[in-house]
Amino acid sequence: MNLLIRAEFRRLLATRMWGGLLLAAAALGGGMFGAMALVGPENFDPPMPGLDTEAGLRAILGILGYTAFVPAAAGALAVTSEYRHHTAAVTFLFAPRRGRVLAAKLTTYAVVGLAYGLVLAGTAAVALFAVVAVRDVPLGMPVTTVLALLGRIAVAMVVYLLLGAGVGALVHHQIAALCVVVGYLYVGEPVLMMIPGVNTLYPVLPGGATAALTDFTYVADAISAELGSGTVHLLPPAAGALLLTAYALAASAIAVLLALRRDVA
Repeated sequence: MNLLIRAEFRRLLATRMWGGLLLAAAALGGGMFGAMALVGPENFDPPMPGLDTEAGLRAILGILGYTAFVPAAAGALAVTSEYRHHTAAVTFLFAPRRGRVLAAKLTTYAVVGLAYGLVLAGTAAVALFAVVAVRDVPLGMPVTTVLALLGRIAVAMVVYLLLGAGVGALVHHQIAALCVVVGYLYVGEPVLMMIPGVNTLYPVLPGGATAALTDFTYVADAISAELGSGTVHLLPPAAGALLLTAYALAASAIAVLLALRRDVA
């Protein structure tokens, strides 16, 4: 297992993807988020509460959760690239136990996902504190609460990278895996939420679990108000994290069961 994990790290560090992933985290956290904070959520269209309110601060921090497609896509690409370049057969000939190989990949990607999440949350924190100092506006929440939310967002990025890796192991084809990851997050789930009755399942869907983990209820509240339905009650943050992890592990387990001996045949 240790050999497999070291091999995964060496393979990953030999590519440009990990560096690009960390640069993307810095660009999203320090760049995009910093620009949104500088403009001010009260100037958005439609306008949102300002940074000096708890609702506005939670909403703009929660928007970072919508960038989870980046680590999810990276996880999917990292796994499917082995099938695209036909190196998966060599990997499984060297280590025939697919469950162990996939466990080594998930362990490696968890570390990479943590690095991504820390860079994203760290640069976002620097940008936020710099903006409130420049604009001379008070934070709508205590600093410790803000840092705790950013920490939960970092954890969400870890789990989404694992989820993307699980989808990649299940689908194998790069374009198809990306369509599943991005299409579901930005098309499939929002469509489901617009269906009366079905939207009650939102708390147990990946998006709902992410919202619970990051404490981002703005979208759920807006859709509930639009449909005239009751308020959607999300899971506790820890339960949201566990549910997201369960989705990733389930996809990986199904991939192992369905792909038994298929790739080296």
